[in-house]
Amino acid sequence: MRKLILTILGGLLILASFFIAYIIIQNKNKAKPVPQKVIKTVFADTVKNATIPIVIPANGNLTAKRRVELYAEVQGIFRSGSTLFKPGQVYKKGHSLIRIDASEYYASVQSAKSNLYNSIVAIMADLRLDFPEIFPKWQTYINDFDLTKTTPKLPEMTSEKETYFITGRNVISNYYNVKNLEQRLSKYTIVAPFNGILTEALVTEGTLIRSGQKLGEFIDPSVYEMEVAISKSFANLLQTGEEVTLNNLDATEAFKGIVSRVNGSIDATTQTITAFIEVKDDKLKEGMYLEARLNAKQEENAIEIDRNLLLDTQQIYVVRDSILDVIPVKPVYFSDAKVVLKDVPDGSVILSQPVTGAYAGMLVKIFKDKSIKTSN
Repeated sequence: MRKLILTILGGLLILASFFIAYIIIQNKNKAKPVPQKVIKTVFADTVKNATIPIVIPANGNLTAKRRVELYAEVQGIFRSGSTLFKPGQVYKKGHSLIRIDASEYYASVQSAKSNLYNSIVAIMADLRLDFPEIFPKWQTYINDFDLTKTTPKLPEMTSEKETYFITGRNVISNYYNVKNLEQRLSKYTIVAPFNGILTEALVTEGTLIRSGQKLGEFIDPSVYEMEVAISKSFANLLQTGEEVTLNNLDATEAFKGIVSRVNGSIDATTQTITAFIEVKDDKLKEGMYLEARLNAKQEENAIEIDRNLLLDTQQIYVVRDSILDVIPVKPVYFSDAKVVLKDVPDGSVILSQPVTGAYAGMLVKIFKDKSIKTSN
């Protein structure tokens, strides 16, 4: 009985082994599933070459086109006037900015004028006797001479005898001595050379002012300039009188300006050329930071795309029969975010957005087809 049971169990074990081996063989012969090909969806544009304006971004701070740094040429006490010498004070052309006490110097000027007057009066008798033909004009000069006013110009001398006679009496030397003193006396008062505003005041009324001391700064707030540095490659493209659009940092306000001057030399260190943009607006203030867009030139038969679509090998991706390919291109201008390209055939379908892991030969499907923007 025991042998029978063992025989049956052995037979079952053999049958089970054959069954398991059969299943393994069957599974081994089954065909493996073929992985499905992944086709990426891409965004593409159809190329249409056009004329692309090359716009150069630049920025800088505004400075007044007309500004005067005020310096003292004489010494004295700063006298108070009708308006305080303070930053923000507005002055009209010809209005007194600073008056320095010139009482002592004024007395010396009057003394010199008196000496000139006396030297002319002393020769009047000789003129009447020896030069009766010129006596009337010198008599008129004496009659019009006013010590409280600016010394008038001497009468014109018409002969050598008259010149020698007048010069020999020291009239001419006395006259120019007076004019020199009067010229220096005028420097005790500084007047506004144009309508403007005081932006810096370094002295106050009652201050002792010394010769050569800086007193402040005065500007014309109606016209400003912005200095910008442009790449030397555009040196021959910028033209005086060209219109420029300027924006503040928040891009909430726009101003119109013109290129007023272009420097004739290139900075040897930075290899840039300096241009000056003139702008007028009541909202502008000196020192304001603005951004400008300069129209350098028009590039014909070109397109403009994002910089991240241009490969390091100076190539871009195109779609041909649902397969990615690359074509060589010629970049002609780079901005912060864009690049202008030439040698891209019309009708080419190029990527409008970068594709992660893209390579030549990749299967793709175009999501949407639209005409590329070729101008701003």
